[in-house]
Formats: sequence, structure tokens, C-alpha cells
Amino acid sequence: MSNITGTTAIEIADCIRALVQNGHYQPGDALPPVRELAETLGVNRNTVAAAYQRLTKAGLTLAQGRHGTTIATPPRAGEQEGLSGDTPLIDLAHGNPNPDWLPDAGPLLAGRPLKSGLYGEDTILPELRALGLRWFAGDCPPGWELELTNGAVDTIERLATAQLVAGDKVAVEDPCFLGSINALRLSGMQTVGVPLDDEGMQPQALQRALEQGARAVLMTPRANNPTGCSLSQRRAEELKRVLARHPNVLIIIDDHFALLADTPYHSVVPAAAACWALLRSVSKGLGPDMRLAFVACDADTASRLRTRLAPGMGWVSRLLQTVVAACLGSAEVRGQIEAARAGYAARRAELRAELAAQGIALPPPADGLNLWIPLDRDARDVAYALAKKGWLVRLGSAYDVQGRSQAIRITVSNLRDGQARQFAQDLQSVLRSD
Repeated sequence: MSNITGTTAIEIADCIRALVQNGHYQPGDALPPVRELAETLGVNRNTVAAAYQRLTKAGLTLAQGRHGTTIATPPRAGEQEGLSGDTPLIDLAHGNPNPDWLPDAGPLLAGRPLKSGLYGEDTILPELRALGLRWFAGDCPPGWELELTNGAVDTIERLATAQLVAGDKVAVEDPCFLGSINALRLSGMQTVGVPLDDEGMQPQALQRALEQGARAVLMTPRANNPTGCSLSQRRAEELKRVLARHPNVLIIIDDHFALLADTPYHSVVPAAAACWALLRSVSKGLGPDMRLAFVACDADTASRLRTRLAPGMGWVSRLLQTVVAACLGSAEVRGQIEAARAGYAARRAELRAELAAQGIALPPPADGLNLWIPLDRDARDVAYALAKKGWLVRLGSAYDVQGRSQAIRITVSNLRDGQARQFAQDLQSVLRSD
């Protein structure tokens, strides 16, 4: 405590910041109680409280109520999705759509002007605005507005920084998508895992998280990544009743697989919700490089998003919007998207059938690009044994928020003829050998 000096909130905060930088304080260390430090420095308690609030807003500390204020762990980017180009193994861990099923936008742009936008112009192309209004019609509470962002993860990060402050708790599905976890943690938020079952986020667990101070909730209505589960209508109504009891909580609905989903959309947003956002990305259907998401949200959230998407600050490129509009407006591309939807469903079903033939039990049929395989033993050992047989899989623990999943995630999008059967046989061999 004697190392902390200063007589104003800024001086005290700057001193503590320097003590963290030089290693005097480590992540998890507790700062002195406000009253004790105020007495030591001879200042008002409100001055010390303001210094601590300044540090918390900067993400350097965590305010934990009666447990005091502690030094925060610096945010780090965690594990990422993507191809492992340097591996000789068959990559079932990558999480990508099938590149052969993504449209080629080149021919669609022939003769179409690619006019660069200027400062002050409308940030959304008229044809994309019209498409977005049709896409969300009937899925949102009255009075909603439309915005565009640079993809689903970008939306989550922008919404968090627009509506929350560093240190706030966000209730998320457990297991949860890698990108979502990373975006929230890098924004300085605390993620609180809410367990899933076959119908989605568990209502009682969500209620507990909200009662314990979660300021926001992030959930996936369809094709949760990694498990593939989707909300049933019954579960969506149960979650809506829970959220109705907490009208000021920020609700983020990540409907990332909307272009390709087999399952229907069920809303969890209650009529009384003060701040909410429903986002739908095009990256799974048009390709990860088409980093654009439509966002429907309440008027206040839309206004806050605009401050971060305003001309001159970071609106979504109108050149990219032109490409996306050309794709979504093409009957041929829409046909390709429907074919891809059927193709992913067929590959999920094929792998499920092959695993069942080997006596490997799975959760009920799911949606998305992946299958989630729970294990009754250490997943690392299973993944290592599969690697020796030529398969690269993703450990379920990469998606954990609270605990450690004993599961593996398999991306089905690039499975070729015969690979599903061979993988199921190899997995059964690994499980039987232990």
C-alpha cells in the first residue's frame, strides 16, 4: 500500500498503472480497500473510488463488489478457427465452409459499377437495406432499425464496447464459439458460461447468471458452434420469460448460420427488452472473406453502433456491399446456397449414421458445419490417437468457458467419399483400445 501515491484520482490511478507495469502488482493481486488507502493517502474515499473506477474502465482491474478490486489478467487472443496448412493430417478441425460450395462473385460483377463511396453518403446501399428489411421481417420487436457491420464477431465486439464497460459480466453459452469468447475477453468483459443441453441455453442457469450480475447475454439460436444445437420453440419461450424479468440486460442473438440453417428461428427477445440486437452474417454462405453482417436492433443500440460505423470512422465498405448485394440478388447464387444447405445436412447425416453403426452415441441431430462428439475419457488422448491414424480434430476444451469439455468437434464440410466411414471406424478403434 505504501507504494501507492497521489492526491487526485488521476494521480492515484496512474501510480497503480505504473506499479502494474513494473511488476509490483500481478494479475489477481488485490488492491487496498478504498477506506484504508484513502486514510493512508489523506484523501477522500470518493477520490480513491474514482481512481479504481478509472482503472476498471481501462480494463486494468476488476471490481468485484464486497471482494474488492483486483488486478485484471491482460486479455489475450485465444485459439482461432482456421486451416492447418502445415499438417499432413486430414483436417477435420478447421471450421470452414466447403470452398467448392461458395459462389464466384466475379461473373456477377461484369458490367456492374464498382463506385467508391465518399464521406457523408448513406452507409448502407439501398438494395442491401431492402434485403435486410425483408430478411428480419417478423423476427424482431416493433420499432427495430437496421445496421451493417464487418461480420458476426465484429458485431459482438462493437456491441460490447457500445453498451458495456470493461469488467462487465456477459452470460454466454458453454461451450461457446472461439471468436465470440476472444472478442468479449479482448474487450475487457468477463464471460460467464451458461450450460447447454439439446434445446439450447438452460433457463435456470441463465437466471442464476443474471441474478449474479451479468449485464448482457450472448446466445446462438441456430447451429451453435461447436455443438450444433438449436433453440426449440419451447426453450426460446422459456428463455424469453427469463429475459423479460431483466429488461435492461443487453441481449445479443448471433444467428450466424441463417443463410444455411435447416432449423427455424425462434426469438428470445421479450417485448420489454430495452437493448437487443439480432445479427445475421453472410460468411458461411458466401465465404469467410465476405465479412459482412446485417444487424437488427433497438433504436438506442442502432444509434450507439452508428457512432462506431459513421463515415470517416469505419463503415462497411460499399465495394464489399456491392459484391454481397450482387450475390444475394442472384438466383444462381441462391440456388448454390440451397444446394450447400442440403450438402451440409447430408454430410452431417452421413457421419452420424457411420458413427451410430460403430456404436458411438451422439446428441440429437444438430445444424451447422460441425458435429460434437462427447467422450467418456480424456479428449486429448483421443485426439492424439486419432492424429496417429491421420486425423486432425478440434478439442472441445477450446470452447469451454467455465469447465473443461471432454469432447471433440468434427467439421464435416470437406468430408469426401468414404472418409466418414473410415473416421468412424478409426474413432471406434481408438475408443475400444483404451
